[in-house]
Amino acid sequence: MQVSRAAGPPFAGPPGSGPAPSSAIRAPQGPPPGARPFPGSPPPPSQPSPPFARPGAPLQQQSPPQFGGPPPAMASQPQRPGFGGLPSGPPPQVQRAPFGGPPSGVSPQAPPFGGPPAAVASRSAPLSGPPAAASYQPAPPAAVPQRSPFGGPPAAASAQPPPIGGGPFTAAQAPPFGGPPGSVPQTAPTGGLRPFGGPSAPSQQVQFGAPPPFGGPSAVQPGAQPPPFGASQSQAPPFMGPAGGNVPPSFAPPMWQGQGAVPGGMQPSMRMPVMPGGMPPNALGQGMSHASTPTMPYSPHAQVSTPSKIDPNQIPRPVQETSVIIFETRQGGQAAIPPAASSEFIVKDTGNCNPRLMRCTMNQIPCTGDLLTTSGMPLALLVQPFALPHPSEEPIQLVDFGEMGPIRCSRCKAYINPFMKFIDQGKHFICNLCGFSNDTPREYFCHLGPDGRRRDADERPELCRGSVEFVATKEFLVRDPMPAVYFFLIDVSMNAVNTGATAAACSAISQALSDLPEGPRTMVGIGTFDSAIHFYSLRRAQQQPLMLIVPDIQDVYTPLQTDLILPISECHENLEQLLESIPVMFENNRIADSAFGAAMKASFLAMKSTGGKLLVFQSVLPSVGIGSLSAREAEGRSNTSTGDKEAHKLLQPVDKTLKTMAQEFAEYQVCVDVFLSTQSYVDIASISVVPNTTGGRVYYYYPFSALSDPAKLYNDLRWNISRPQGFEAVMRVRCSQGLQVQDYFGNFCKRVPTDIDLPVIDSDKAIMVTFKHDDKLQENSECAFQCALLYTTVFGQRRIRVINLSLSCTNMLSSLFRYADLETQFTYVVKQAANGIPSLPLSQVRDQVTSTCINILQSYRKYCASVSSSGQLILPEALKLLPLYTLALTKSVGLRNDGRLDDRSYWVSIVSSVSVLLAIPLVFPRMIALHDLTSRDDDDSLVPSPLTLNSENIHDDGIYLLENGEDGFIYVGNSVNPLTLEQIFGVSSLAGLPNQLVLEPFDNELSRKVNEVVNEIRRQRCSYLRLRLCKKGDPSGDFFRSLLVEDKAPGGLSYVEFLVHVHRQIQSKMT
Repeated sequence: MQVSRAAGPPFAGPPGSGPAPSSAIRAPQGPPPGARPFPGSPPPPSQPSPPFARPGAPLQQQSPPQFGGPPPAMASQPQRPGFGGLPSGPPPQVQRAPFGGPPSGVSPQAPPFGGPPAAVASRSAPLSGPPAAASYQPAPPAAVPQRSPFGGPPAAASAQPPPIGGGPFTAAQAPPFGGPPGSVPQTAPTGGLRPFGGPSAPSQQVQFGAPPPFGGPSAVQPGAQPPPFGASQSQAPPFMGPAGGNVPPSFAPPMWQGQGAVPGGMQPSMRMPVMPGGMPPNALGQGMSHASTPTMPYSPHAQVSTPSKIDPNQIPRPVQETSVIIFETRQGGQAAIPPAASSEFIVKDTGNCNPRLMRCTMNQIPCTGDLLTTSGMPLALLVQPFALPHPSEEPIQLVDFGEMGPIRCSRCKAYINPFMKFIDQGKHFICNLCGFSNDTPREYFCHLGPDGRRRDADERPELCRGSVEFVATKEFLVRDPMPAVYFFLIDVSMNAVNTGATAAACSAISQALSDLPEGPRTMVGIGTFDSAIHFYSLRRAQQQPLMLIVPDIQDVYTPLQTDLILPISECHENLEQLLESIPVMFENNRIADSAFGAAMKASFLAMKSTGGKLLVFQSVLPSVGIGSLSAREAEGRSNTSTGDKEAHKLLQPVDKTLKTMAQEFAEYQVCVDVFLSTQSYVDIASISVVPNTTGGRVYYYYPFSALSDPAKLYNDLRWNISRPQGFEAVMRVRCSQGLQVQDYFGNFCKRVPTDIDLPVIDSDKAIMVTFKHDDKLQENSECAFQCALLYTTVFGQRRIRVINLSLSCTNMLSSLFRYADLETQFTYVVKQAANGIPSLPLSQVRDQVTSTCINILQSYRKYCASVSSSGQLILPEALKLLPLYTLALTKSVGLRNDGRLDDRSYWVSIVSSVSVLLAIPLVFPRMIALHDLTSRDDDDSLVPSPLTLNSENIHDDGIYLLENGEDGFIYVGNSVNPLTLEQIFGVSSLAGLPNQLVLEPFDNELSRKVNEVVNEIRRQRCSYLRLRLCKKGDPSGDFFRSLLVEDKAPGGLSYVEFLVHVHRQIQSKMT
């Protein structure tokens, strides 16, 4: 083994210091004036109480700690200036930045999203600065006995005795984050809040797929002067990426400068898409006849007239929901139909879980497998256990049963939930999943009330809430909970250094260190690799980090058992110094080879005893050592052009080497995320196996630009480590007798048939679970689903998150169609298509997608439609957008014939874990006009109403943004007004537009509006959109037009033609 010392310039500490002032945040308090209450709710008291708060809770709430965090301490941490900014002193009052960005006052001159970071060798402060610490004011003691907030060590024992048999409970605080959909007041409500199930507000046509905004408009107008030091109110800088920092924003709605708070702190209405063409959302027993009563077939359907006369203006398109919906998960003892995933809603958990956590493809369950087959629809759940809640929602409660552990069914091991029935005066309870009668433990006994429920049911979260979290007892521990370990592995081969990828990675890591969880359990390590692997010992005693080289890349080993991974508190300075010197040390590296697989294996050996996150920054095709790959792309090009039947084989991993390695990583709780900053083919089909098996994901920057991509790399990394997440997780879904789990889909490792192992599970990952019938279900009974997730918080507590959903069973096909969930069903179709891409020819996958759509619509036509005219295409109201989405999917990056292998493989890897909220924009993007933002009259929403995706909406004098949650394509027409170009891009002619687009703020209203819109979309999508410029008459312009899914495309139908095709197929099947 060779040992050498890494030389590097000494590192100067961050400038600027001083504690950030505290900001007390009030709990949400009643709905705004004019809001309609829940059906049947009592008249409002004179003093509004917080919605959904437990009795006795004070209005002033302690700001919740970071997800899984310890109780808030008074924090004081030096603030770093924004990118290119000066050190700033403590501003008198800190406001939360949108999307959990840094508190303001940190960076007086930070450009929005800062430009790309400066070269690391002459390290400048982070882009727009990391969040500063904020001190918290403790809340007054609550009447409820308090444990520590979710994730914290237990608080001092309360004087009040716990409820009978169980420990005290508190709020398991959900992730801190600038807030999920619609978290920030923007303007006064226009549509007002309405209870879900109330009359729909007048809707406007909008493209569907836009989740509600995260946070509100920036208080700082880009290009405006920074506030003078000591100004009375500091301003929030633009979006810097999702929440980080040690003291994250609370989930109460922040108040913005210059905007009065909406009374009660509830969110104002925003222009939001609703379930496209959705019926007025309704509870099953309210406003509609009960599912089992109709004798006539149900047929509120959309009709499209005969093929020769289809009017393009009458065909179904997404419409926009303009008001915030309050959704009670159960009403009148029955499951309520959840609002569209993309609409803005506030959930009151009354027995079923929040639909953000778990949604079913149909909101009534067919009693038999035959009925399900006849419908043509899938039966599946989409589970997103850490989905971000709305800021006005009550957090998930934490329940501690002490030594006894959570109450479970002794036969099927299901956890206690609101649907288990207590009998014999409460001495026994019947499991709602398997029907077994269990004895009630003596210490959990409680008498039943006259309604047959336990008298304490409403005081116990596990008996009245659809989602709850239990403290795990010793029986759930195989070993001590693992520490939070983060190991960074950086490609320093010649290509990576020359393209700027190495410097960008070092800069991003250096800035993101302050976003790692605080505390003694957070540990870090670092390695670099080319054709050899270099580890670094970061012990404090050494003046400079010690470099340890592992030259053997076939049989790798780890050079030291200790000192490679250390608590961040012990090595923070050494690590920053090393990150600054790595690009300098390797600037003359002439080694072009990359030992990616071997470097991962060696890093894994160093992490094996603890587990943790391995973050790999890779730039070229791995060419040497274990798991090396060869360029298959040339082969792929010739195959695709000759129409070779075997072309899809190039979308499969080369061999089993990386898969076997990944399974071993998962066994030892190591999750791998790969950041690919490349300008060439890297075989994502093979590489993505590792993150997909270990609960991670691939990030892809192609072609990598040292100018525009470092900002996205930093924001992606920062969100990756600061978002809500759990370690060493195991998940199982149980369901009622009569159904059984068929399969799981997502990023995980599966070693036994019933459970899936997730080394890490985070707020962006969704798991799809499919079901099949093994018996009949009883009509008018309920079918239950329960997801249990055992995991460790980032602060080392073991928890069990239990998510329950109970839905009515029906024998009526019309009820299945009436209560179908379009977005969840379509997400199922997208995931099934992605699953088929590596094993089937593309044409076959497209045919399968189309026939799924046709079979569903034909079943509805045949068995449910009362109209007999064969000249009409009849669509079920709930699924009327299915043809449009299906067409969009067949034209998507994953399924179109042209395109690079890596782009297709990346699409497949993204879809594998995508949530319902982001699956639809991924294939059905949103397009808005940028050139006329200043003349808009619908100013109640930050993002204007989307345009229909056809070329009729693209004018030569316009500038348009089309975004799919991953990328933002900015299309510039040939005859755009030079003044507009000057205002948005700072150039006066098309020729002056750079291809590598960095959207800068200029001092004019249009530029400010454009930056606000882009930053708002970034907040909504939890993703820093990668902007690309598209020009007319250029290949980039042609690509932009290929995303207009309603247009006719080479080898693809227009929307009108596709409806005609679907109608003809249905007619031929009927005859």
